[in-house]
Amino acid sequence: MGNPLWLIARRTFTEGWLRLTATLLAALGSIALIAGSLQFALRAQEAVAGSDASEYVRADVLVQGGTVDPDDPYAPPDGRVRLDRLTSRPDVAAAAGDAMVTVTAMRPDGQAITAAAEGRTLLRPWVSDPRLNPYLLEAGRAPAADDEVAVVRHLSRAGELRVGDTMTLTLPHQTRQVRIAGIVSVQGRGAVAAGDLVLAPPETVRRAAMLPEGSWQSVWVKAAPGVSADRLRGDLARDPGGTATARTAASVRQAQAAAAAGEGASVAGVVGMLASVAIFVGLFVVANTFGTLVRQRTRRLALLGAIGATPRQVGRLIRLEALLLGAIASVGGVAAGFPVSELIIRLFARDGFDVSASDAQYGWVALALPAAAGIVVTQAAAWRAAYRAAGVSPVQALRSSVAEPRERRWPRLLSASVIIAGACFWYMVAVAVRAGEPPGPDRTFAVALMNLFGSLLTVTGLAVLTPFFVGPLGGLVGRVGTLVSGETGRLARATITRSPRRVSSAASSLMLGVALLASVVLVTMSVQDRFREAGRQVMAAEHAIASTARTAEGAPAPLSRDVAAKVTGAHGVSRAVVLTRTEVTLVSPEPDAAGLEEPGTAGSDEAAEPFRFLVSGVEPAGLRDVLRLGGRPPALGAGQIALSSAVMKERGLRRGQDLVVRGAQGRVTLTVAGAYHDPSHLFADQALVAPATMDLLDANAATVAVLVRGGSAETLARAVAGVPGVRVLGRDAYVEAASQSLTRALRATHSFVGMALLLALFGMATTVSMSVAERRREFGLLGAVGATARQIRSIVRWEAATVVALGTILGLVIVMGTLELLHLTSGSSYLRPAPQWWLFPLVAVGAAVATLATSTLPARRAASVPVLEAARAE
Repeated sequence: MGNPLWLIARRTFTEGWLRLTATLLAALGSIALIAGSLQFALRAQEAVAGSDASEYVRADVLVQGGTVDPDDPYAPPDGRVRLDRLTSRPDVAAAAGDAMVTVTAMRPDGQAITAAAEGRTLLRPWVSDPRLNPYLLEAGRAPAADDEVAVVRHLSRAGELRVGDTMTLTLPHQTRQVRIAGIVSVQGRGAVAAGDLVLAPPETVRRAAMLPEGSWQSVWVKAAPGVSADRLRGDLARDPGGTATARTAASVRQAQAAAAAGEGASVAGVVGMLASVAIFVGLFVVANTFGTLVRQRTRRLALLGAIGATPRQVGRLIRLEALLLGAIASVGGVAAGFPVSELIIRLFARDGFDVSASDAQYGWVALALPAAAGIVVTQAAAWRAAYRAAGVSPVQALRSSVAEPRERRWPRLLSASVIIAGACFWYMVAVAVRAGEPPGPDRTFAVALMNLFGSLLTVTGLAVLTPFFVGPLGGLVGRVGTLVSGETGRLARATITRSPRRVSSAASSLMLGVALLASVVLVTMSVQDRFREAGRQVMAAEHAIASTARTAEGAPAPLSRDVAAKVTGAHGVSRAVVLTRTEVTLVSPEPDAAGLEEPGTAGSDEAAEPFRFLVSGVEPAGLRDVLRLGGRPPALGAGQIALSSAVMKERGLRRGQDLVVRGAQGRVTLTVAGAYHDPSHLFADQALVAPATMDLLDANAATVAVLVRGGSAETLARAVAGVPGVRVLGRDAYVEAASQSLTRALRATHSFVGMALLLALFGMATTVSMSVAERRREFGLLGAVGATARQIRSIVRWEAATVVALGTILGLVIVMGTLELLHLTSGSSYLRPAPQWWLFPLVAVGAAVATLATSTLPARRAASVPVLEAARAE
């Protein structure tokens, strides 16, 4: 009967295409969201990891001053190398000095230019020797004057810059205007693995990096003819007069490629996690619409059974229809995924993660995987509907109306119990993660991920149980309807309680929409309120001077330190303090020496992971005028460091202990002077030093902001009016801007959840419309016995009221339970289940508006069913 089944399925499509259109659009929307998410993930991965271009492609050996961080191939070395020591060697054919300075590039209109995804904009020296020069001029010429630069192709396109245009560079100590002399590519790419490059004459870069004359951070070396790279590296490493690290350029390129691949996989993993929400919503919506579709065709399926079709064949028919629908929706969804991915790219670019330079992906992964996922989703969604269709009794063909048969409770209860048990498993994993990992953003992210999986299963479990809630709640709504509308309310109550599965289908879609919207709103409000509260507690300064540009993480980009001098003498200013920041690695004491070795791990060959932490620099004399840190850190002198209480506890350190850290300028010994606490995590989250100590760690440390006490916003704005890319922010505004880097993961969910919410609401509208269509005969007969069009519309609206009440209550229960579990399992004060009172009525009103809006047209259609059509047999 395979051929007849095919004919029946084809006839269903041709005769009922209007009825199938809603289901097809629901499936297409979910597949488009899946395809768009995957397209964005692939493009982000290509932007982050796909750039295998390296500036070291022509070099054989890289000699780096002092020591290097083996886990970060992009980190500058912590020592210096004399170029003349290498050019005089007979086994060296060519050598060129290199240094890197992090800068912010701005267009002539003052708008910052975002670097390639997850990358930085670096000032590097132009290499004139063709044996080492990896830069291919695509336009213009090499920079020659002090105010000339060449830029990589990505930066020129992102900034809409051409040869001859002027660009502003914010360096660590000053802001400069430069002219673009040339545009280059590297190995055919528009950027390198580290990000965008601004190439200037070597002496310009050396002075910007604050290096002594003739010294460089590293030197590129080309081996003499007949000398291999490995041999030259070995000879340079054995040089008794050297204090540098010699590495083959090939090994550095491999390390860069591995690091980029890891970052790309990380980005793809985060996007994949968000795409799982799209898959879940798509599965949920399509399952609901397929279930409604089967209920509409109960009599026809029963007739098939009456003429000899077996339950297995009926089930196969539904799955075959799902296959056809999934194939059509997959083609349309994959095509629609490209504009969806462009929308996601634009939303992420606003937060500093720009992957627009990457090309659209047309490989089999980008095209075949979402198409296959669409077919799998529709097949999985149709499984329950096929099971129900196979159970339709032939005697139901004799019924004049579609009435839901009474079902046994225990299968539904058992299924819900199994699903909720799976949710509890993920919640227990979240508890285990909290117990086994140290506090920090990584632990909070992992706990949130486990809670997300648990919440998705909880939504599924409650959706399975929703029909049990329809009777009591529908009865309550019906009683209210009886009091308000009389007989119409009584009829509405009867229709609601007679078909609980029909009502629960729409209510479960609304429940999902409420849960998605309210959870994002509650978490966002909780995090923002806590940052605002903690920021006001810590920041004593009334204003902050910050950059208009953003880093890849979304925080304000570094300023030049000369901005502080411009506001110090402004009218009313009593204190202007520069806040700098750099990252260092703890060298001594090592993890085991600090008492961090776990029991049973003694003698392990596995190396301990290096501990990196951020050090903030603030002038001790002005610290208490601009910041109110907990624990009152002592006045710090040169060579002293204050650590946060969390770092002290985690690393087992004590006051008076000596530490050895490795910064951008080598190893420095520091003495722990005391502990403090920054509850905002924005100003001095891990460590604090005086400016003199910061210069020992990193002379080019990033200037995060200038904190100002006294003066007015207008006065400060006039003081910095001549500095491009600078803005004056009040206390709350700066706290919000500074917290952007910590809330980037939360903001990333907004676009995905927003599209998933639209899909869920569309699924609800589709379910309501189809449920009205399946009762055309019933509504027509009501009109035949005297019911007015207004009364029929009222019946549909009272049923919509039940959907609103049930969906809103269950959705808010899920949200509050999830937020409470997230707070308990993460232990974070930023995730507090304390919503504002007005949020609940606002969500209820929004749910009511959405439901009434989606039920208005179906209600009008129900009221316009002709009486003669109601009397016609199907």
